[in-house]
Amino acid sequence: MGQKRPLVFLGVALGIALVTTVLIYKWLQGQRVIDVAVPEVVVEGVQLAVAKTDIPWGTLLTEESIRMVPYPEDSVPQGHFTDPQSLKGRVILSNLKKHEPVLSSKLAPIDVKTGGVAAVMDPNKRAMAVKVNEIVGLPGFVQPGDRVDVMATFENPNGKASQTDQITKVVLENTLVLATDTQMQRAKGDEAPTPVKVITLEVSLEEAEKLAMAENGGKLRLALRSPLNADIKKTRGADFKALMTSHQQIPPRPRGEKKIQVEVIKGTEQKTVKF
Repeated sequence: MGQKRPLVFLGVALGIALVTTVLIYKWLQGQRVIDVAVPEVVVEGVQLAVAKTDIPWGTLLTEESIRMVPYPEDSVPQGHFTDPQSLKGRVILSNLKKHEPVLSSKLAPIDVKTGGVAAVMDPNKRAMAVKVNEIVGLPGFVQPGDRVDVMATFENPNGKASQTDQITKVVLENTLVLATDTQMQRAKGDEAPTPVKVITLEVSLEEAEKLAMAENGGKLRLALRSPLNADIKKTRGADFKALMTSHQQIPPRPRGEKKIQVEVIKGTEQKTVKF
């Protein structure tokens, strides 16, 4: 009997555990699950017209390019649109990003019905296209809306083709880029056409004359400007001699070298100049 006592205790413990488990299970089954209804938060606002995708400037708006989204009433920007039909056929004057509100300040006048470069340019200026190669045109960097300086390298008018007879001059500064494109052109002697970069610039009538002369008689190169810099600086241009001497140090006069004296007589005045 003494040897079976531990087994008896083990059996009693298992029975108590089983009964306790059954009682707890029945108690949990009897509890009701109370669903707490969470009130739906409804954001009240104004339905605004925004760009469905990125829209470049000069584009005619359509119903497919606009979507309506709710905006908090206290955050509605000035010049917004709540009716997408009123935007149909309007022309974008500046690039729109996806989900950006369409504002009246970014649209051409309502009577402008033609998109493209003509819709975004200054009415007092002209659009002029110039051909440049990929290196000169800063591939991947110059985009519509950027501003560039235009430089031209000319040969000496005496007919020499030597590098020492060339001069480079800035002909246009802070010029707006209206559009960039690539055209296929067949050069003389080439069987297959090659791509040529075409950049359209916004220029005044006088600047158009300079640009036409520079393109016809020289080689063009573009310099991309920072949008924070609108300064205009007049330069004298650079030739080969100025390039070679720009960083040369003038040797000092040897010690003990005699100076040259020249006597200058001007009318009744007389003075001595030392070199």
